[in-house]
Amino acid sequence: MATVSFTRMIDGTREDYELLEREEQPFFDTLPDRILTMFELLGEATGGYQVSRMEHCLQTASRAERDGADDEMVVAALLHDIGDVASPHNHADVAAAILRPYVREEVHWIMRHHYAFQLYNYGHYYGKDRNLRDRYRSSPWFEPCRLFCDGWDQVSFDPGYASYPLAHFVPLVRRIFLRKAFDPAIIKTSGRIEDY
Repeated sequence: MATVSFTRMIDGTREDYELLEREEQPFFDTLPDRILTMFELLGEATGGYQVSRMEHCLQTASRAERDGADDEMVVAALLHDIGDVASPHNHADVAAAILRPYVREEVHWIMRHHYAFQLYNYGHYYGKDRNLRDRYRSSPWFEPCRLFCDGWDQVSFDPGYASYPLAHFVPLVRRIFLRKAFDPAIIKTSGRIEDY
């Protein structure tokens, strides 16, 4: 395997970075596989719920798809709690960061803020502000985020619900995560810091 000439990035040459671009492409091409492996780790624990975290996400994505959500939103619904694997106390930001290079701004925003919106359903039992979501009322994505949480997320802990299996979503995950990262035609980022 070819390697770069440098040991400090600042010492790299154009040729070094062209080499890295070529050599890293196979790694980028397997991103969907790594995401799906990470997702499957959600199946290991219920944390006291009646369904596993993976089943909760499958239910959320199934509801989204059945309600006519587009591909980006369905994948986001599937992966909205994937951050629980590595950072349960910051899971919304982790999921949003994973999705950000591949989905439009609205979807990223909803994933980043869904935790604050979910507090409406239970925050008061933990001594947290259940109306935290109100600070985002001026956002154009307040209502879509509320609908994501109320219609798909908070109702998806039902052991009797017939969700689609993971295999149903695999082609969609592959399609979204094999897109060109940060493609302006897809993400349409405004550049405002509060959007991130």
